[in-house]
Amino acid sequence: MTALLEKAFEQASVLPKQDQEAIGALILEEIASEARWDAQFAGSQDTLARLADEAVAEFNEGKTLPFEKDSDLAHD
Repeated sequence: MTALLEKAFEQASVLPKQDQEAIGALILEEIASEARWDAQFAGSQDTLARLADEAVAEFNEGKTLPFEKDSDLAHD
């Protein structure tokens, strides 16, 4: 366990039980959320690579426009 996480647990351990339960639930939900994101990205590498190849091909064919800093990204 890292020093920072240990410090956080130490400070949380003196809070009322209800607050400790809430913090525990938040931590567990965050861990589960990260696991879901990792799983989604792990399964999308082929799709992301294909989309990147398409974007590069469109750029090379002159089918793209430069991004304007103040643009609202509205489509025509």
